[in-house]
Amino acid sequence: MSTITRRDFLKYCGFSAAALALTSSKLGFLAEALANPAAPSVIWLHGSSCTGCSVSLLNRIADAAGPAPTIKEVLTDAINLVYHATLMTPSGDAAVSELRRVYDSGNYVLVLEGGVPTAFGGAPCIVYSLHGEETTYQQAVQEMSAKALAIVCVGTCASFGGIPASGSNPTGVVGVSQLTGRATINISGCPANPDWVVWAIVQLLTGTPVDLDSDGRPTALYTETIHGTSKEYVHDKCPRNPYVNAHSIGDPIEAENFSDCDGRCLIQLGCRGPSTKARCNGCWNILAPPSNPDPTDRWQNNWCIGVNAPCHGCVEKTFPGPESFYEPYVPPA
Repeated sequence: MSTITRRDFLKYCGFSAAALALTSSKLGFLAEALANPAAPSVIWLHGSSCTGCSVSLLNRIADAAGPAPTIKEVLTDAINLVYHATLMTPSGDAAVSELRRVYDSGNYVLVLEGGVPTAFGGAPCIVYSLHGEETTYQQAVQEMSAKALAIVCVGTCASFGGIPASGSNPTGVVGVSQLTGRATINISGCPANPDWVVWAIVQLLTGTPVDLDSDGRPTALYTETIHGTSKEYVHDKCPRNPYVNAHSIGDPIEAENFSDCDGRCLIQLGCRGPSTKARCNGCWNILAPPSNPDPTDRWQNNWCIGVNAPCHGCVEKTFPGPESFYEPYVPPA
């Protein structure tokens, strides 16, 4: 089995420096933070979710860090992850005892993936048991958020409730801050962009203040300024926007079906870009800037719009909403 070290993790961050907005000095601070034995541990708990955010992160780091590393090795050897139910080797009381030890120390960052079921006393989601006594995700979040140095919500489910909170919501799922009343760093998305998750971890490890918007999302990730003009919405930066790209598609044209959508705006096919704040146009999973920045290059297609799909607004509180994803979207008043 290959192993991956803090040095490998720094190499990954170096590869992704543009996506992570890391300068050489910030990488130096990160190296010092990772070498500090007093650096905080990371506790990662799962609630109502599909674990897609973890899978997204695993795939990203595996691609960037070299052949066949496991994400467990990345996280335990690089950032001292002490608990992640999917990845850790220990199980049962041994794993939970270590979790409780770190909780008692108070020196940890709490990462939460998944919404919090509150119906039936939280019983729909049991996060662990110790000596035969079960603890619900609701109990764990309430208890551990109180002592955490910081709370990072990975994905829209943890941030706002997401898909588990949609429809009739029989298990009473809510977002973490709605339950605890504590400020959280929300890395929303379905799944969350893996570079954004790492970005949040890097900011915390280097002691960098994180400016948040009104929904608790880092403004560095969810808004953008281009040539002095704020470009908050996906629509503002979309190459299909007829007002931005009229020179290439002629008069403003909106696609009416997917067989005729090449280069045309997808708003009539359900695109929520005009009401979605995110920098998805920076694309996903880019290891290094391309040698030829041609907009037709495959490296630029790693986002919904790039593969002829409408934006579903997965980073927003309103996701998924009651509407079909492929009908014209009217934002809630």
